[in-house]
Formats: sequence, C-alpha cells, structure tokens
Amino acid sequence: MTGSTAPQSPIQVLLIEDDAHLARLTAEYLERHGVRTCCANDGERGLAEAARRTFDAILIDVMLPRKDGLTVCRELRAHSAVPILMLTARGEEADRVMGLELGADDYVSKPFSSRELLARITAQVRRSRGLLGPAREVLRVGPLTLDRAGRRASLNGQELALTQQEFSLLCALAERTGRVLSREQLLELANGGVEGPVDRAIDVHVSRLRQKLGDDARHPRLLKTVRGVGYVLEQGDGS
Repeated sequence: MTGSTAPQSPIQVLLIEDDAHLARLTAEYLERHGVRTCCANDGERGLAEAARRTFDAILIDVMLPRKDGLTVCRELRAHSAVPILMLTARGEEADRVMGLELGADDYVSKPFSSRELLARITAQVRRSRGLLGPAREVLRVGPLTLDRAGRRASLNGQELALTQQEFSLLCALAERTGRVLSREQLLELANGGVEGPVDRAIDVHVSRLRQKLGDDARHPRLLKTVRGVGYVLEQGDGS
C-alpha cells in the first residue's frame, strides 16, 4: 500500500502496563476519545503484540515483569520508528533520561493526567503521520542533504544555518518530495499541531528558507509555491 496515513484514520495505540486497574482506566479513556487501544501486561507480550500488528504509538511502563520497559524500548527502536512514550514514576529522572537516550520520543510521569497523555499521543502521531516505515536518518533531495540525527542541513556540500523550526519544516517537505502540502499540513507535520495564524507563520518560514537555499522568490527552483494550495519541494534543476 502506498501513500500516507490519512489524518482522519483512528489512532492505534499499544499500552504495555502491568497495573491492570490503571491499564483498564487508561484504555477506557483513550477509547472514549477515538484512540483504539490494545493492552499487554508484560514486556514479552508487549513485544510480541508490536511484532504482530502495526501501531501509531506505543506506551511503555518502565517497571514491567519478564522484560523491563527500557529493554522493550531499545528492542523496538532497533527496527521500528513508531513513536514511543515512556510511563515513569514521578521523580525518576534517570529512567526518563535513559528512555530518551534509548530512542523514546516522550515520557509521562505517573500519576498522569489522562487528558495530558491523550494530548502527547496525538502530538506524536501528528508528527509521524505520512511517513512510510522507519524514518530515514539522512534525506537527499537534489543538492540538498538533511541529517536528521544531527539536525544539520547542507546545500551542495555547504552547511546551512537553519533554526529548529526551519529544519523541521524542511524535513517535512523533503520526506514528501514532489507532493504539495497545505500550510495546515506543514504546521502539523513540523509542530505536531496547528497554532496561531497559519498563513503568516508558514509564509514567513518559507521566505526565510528560500533565502538560505538561495532560491529566487519569483522563480524558485527548489521550494515552490502552488498558488491557492501550498508548497512543494522539488529536486531542483540539474540535480
């Protein structure tokens, strides 16, 4: 199957949590808000479920029987780019740091607010939607190279001085080279949500990106405007 996951499609989440009462309450809340939730009560079962089905996000408690949450996170990240959120005891900074170092995308401290958890899940899924399979660490579009791990961008071998927002925006476009993205889509993909005056925010970032890419605003060769629709990143002339 080709194409990206539609924004309207239900979010599928795997919750790996050995506290049966907490798992049930969390799953019920997420289900009420349109998030389809599958539960596993130990690390081994969680890994098996993750291998059997595709999920939009995986929530992992750090303290799990049979295989602890940090180990589960490391094994998942070895072959999957699925968003991972760690559930940690409040004040356990070491667990949070270790989880992030092992590849977790976010963490939520216990006891957590179900509303906050839902917001964090939604934000992570918004960032990941549209990607097919594990995200590539290095993206190349014509003369442009983006190193996502190092948060560096270069054009014809010359490093570009980009802000974090500009880099995220350029990655969103590069991952979908040749595909026109609306301003709303770009803000969701770069930020995980739409906030503020959409047209103005994106147009300002695009204008700055064009300057740094050396693109002529009237006749851009890389970052092009599709009037009334949005923006598209092309391979560029002579690439």
